[in-house]
Amino acid sequence: MQRWLWLVVVFSLWGCAADPAGFSVKGMAKTDIDLVADIHRRATKEILYELTTKMYRRNPDQLKKTNATIDSRWQQIQALAIERRSTRELGGRRGVEAMRLAFETGYTGDRVFALMVGLTGMLAEAYGYKQEFYWLDSLDQQSLYNSARNIEVMVWLLRSRRDASGEPLILTDTLAGELVNLSFERLFGKLIAHQDALSHVMAGKTQRAVNTVAHGLVSMTFKPL
Repeated sequence: MQRWLWLVVVFSLWGCAADPAGFSVKGMAKTDIDLVADIHRRATKEILYELTTKMYRRNPDQLKKTNATIDSRWQQIQALAIERRSTRELGGRRGVEAMRLAFETGYTGDRVFALMVGLTGMLAEAYGYKQEFYWLDSLDQQSLYNSARNIEVMVWLLRSRRDASGEPLILTDTLAGELVNLSFERLFGKLIAHQDALSHVMAGKTQRAVNTVAHGLVSMTFKPL
């Protein structure tokens, strides 16, 4: 892909949220691809924050299981992802294992916390646990691609996994009979688009093909990064 083309793709994803002031003198040590990765990383973090906030507001019963606030939970989620660790509350699980925990019918803890710790940690791993990128840094295109597919699996589980009374384990978009609100779906779509776009960019940089998977129920399992 020509350099100008994938820059257009990235900035179109970023949209009006892009802040030119966000680029500093440190950018002198960055290649174009580093700048692209920075944009994706920042956008992803903003989406994760918005998702965490919306998830708790849609599922207040989950937050009531603890004495935490939405903001304190977000700070904890971020710290766990950056430090590559988990908590006793999650049985030491992180990444895709924490995401699986959120959908276990017997789990009595904060499902939103488990899901967002897992999602945030998985994406941190896909970005090599870096918050900013410089010319010696590199990302694995396959990990980025797999993380996008894992988000698709997560969305499918959010729609399909239900408790004994037939209610979703975690509420997201509105249920039947309510006003249509697809705000969660749009956020999930943005996350997937960012991961896929950057995967293609890195594949072009390394000249290595991405091993794709066919969509369908057979592929609805979380994939290792």
